[in-house]
Amino acid sequence: MTTTTSQKPVLPGPDRDWLAQHQEPVLEPELAIVDPHHHLWGPPRATYLQADIETDLNAGHRVIGTVFVECLEQYRDSGPEPMRPLGETRFARSVAEATGGRVCTGIVGHADLRLGTSVNRVLEGHLKEGGGRFRGIRQSSVWDPDPTVRTTTRIPSEKLLLDPNFREGFACLAPLGLSFDCWTYFHQLPELENLARAFPDTVIVLDHVGGVLGVGPYAGRRDALFPEWRMAIESLARCANVRIKLGGLGMHSCGFGLDGQPLPPSSEALVDLWRPYLDVCLSAFGVERAMFESNFPVDQVSCSYAVLWNAFKRYAAGFSEAEKAALFRENAIETYRLEIPALTASRTAE
Repeated sequence: MTTTTSQKPVLPGPDRDWLAQHQEPVLEPELAIVDPHHHLWGPPRATYLQADIETDLNAGHRVIGTVFVECLEQYRDSGPEPMRPLGETRFARSVAEATGGRVCTGIVGHADLRLGTSVNRVLEGHLKEGGGRFRGIRQSSVWDPDPTVRTTTRIPSEKLLLDPNFREGFACLAPLGLSFDCWTYFHQLPELENLARAFPDTVIVLDHVGGVLGVGPYAGRRDALFPEWRMAIESLARCANVRIKLGGLGMHSCGFGLDGQPLPPSSEALVDLWRPYLDVCLSAFGVERAMFESNFPVDQVSCSYAVLWNAFKRYAAGFSEAEKAALFRENAIETYRLEIPALTASRTAE
């Protein structure tokens, strides 16, 4: 069994001077948003910590809560290796406490589920360190036969989701009320469907519209690959325990090349690029099992936080108020069982 590494992936950092060249008024500033997917990290990656995300949250959109997702940050530097990811959960909890629960309202951490039933000790440790905010596990399964396709430093084994030891550990999630966030590539989605059908009582959240690729051997093949991705998404959506995050399309690995343009994109341009993917996901999963996400700071290589949420709002412009509420906050709140201080206060006042 490959052990967990504390090496941090060095992802492309944002060019903030480039991003500043395009700004636009915030649309529907009154619409409450829960961002269900972001990271926080320090060097050697381009720093994105509490002050940075608070700057983004205060850029004009009404973001009332967030979900922190594991990213190899602030691991313990000693003790049993399987327990070291608990340091990240404690770090995220400290940010939540410092921001009154607006940031890191919910926490998704890492555990190596290949430990089998022994992973229960790790899961229980996360629950204790999370102080009531810990909601689930993400163990990335992204694997591609081409070594140039890399989005993580921690490279999993091929067919991780089918591994018997992994599944033994996966079975420990539901009894503890924990969900599973899945980061996998589009050609691996049948493996995720197999997992979802084997564990119908475990909530699975598919990150980043299912791992669209447009780099390495996938560059220049978007039209040819789209039908394969669409068929896999439509098949996976038949599993009622799976939900999907709408976002992550600003990542360098998606191959849109926005970070290589002279000027950053407008929200209108982002909608034009991403609409085909969002349309398929919503048609397959419905507004009841989908949620918009920022995936910041990873997607920050392509656009600013304000422009990103403007793009989602433009896309949803023709939706009903109930549909917008579901996509922008309610599905995230329900999936991660979040307690949002801002909503609690407003409902008490009513």
